[in-house]
Amino acid sequence: MRKLLLMILVSITCFSCGKSGDVVPSVPINYTGQKFSPPLNKLSNGGPPQFISGYGVAGLVIYKSIQGTYRAYDRCSSYQPEKKCAVNVDDTGLSLIDPCSGSKFSLEDGSPVKAPATHSLRSYQVIETQFTIQVLN
Repeated sequence: MRKLLLMILVSITCFSCGKSGDVVPSVPINYTGQKFSPPLNKLSNGGPPQFISGYGVAGLVIYKSIQGTYRAYDRCSSYQPEKKCAVNVDDTGLSLIDPCSGSKFSLEDGSPVKAPATHSLRSYQVIETQFTIQVLN
């Protein structure tokens, strides 16, 4: 009886956890862009985030962080991702905003900074070389 109770308790614990991690669907990404040609050349000079269409669920956002490293996120909002609502840069230039729900996300790490979103944007690995930026998962 104790073993059965323990197994049920463990099962409930494992399967009752709320949504965690990425909620935006995972799709294969393999984008390579030249750093010093459009649209990425603006990033090397501290310019605004750049949007790349045709990749991910709703396109890519590539951003050069305050520390000087490149970050890449899917533009698909993590709030109701089935709507495929693409985030845009807000008026401050420091956050991304979901025009469908009003959710805001930090450019530095993709985390939600304004409800109703509770999950971060899907982030991708960025490999930087002297002349290129490659985004993949």
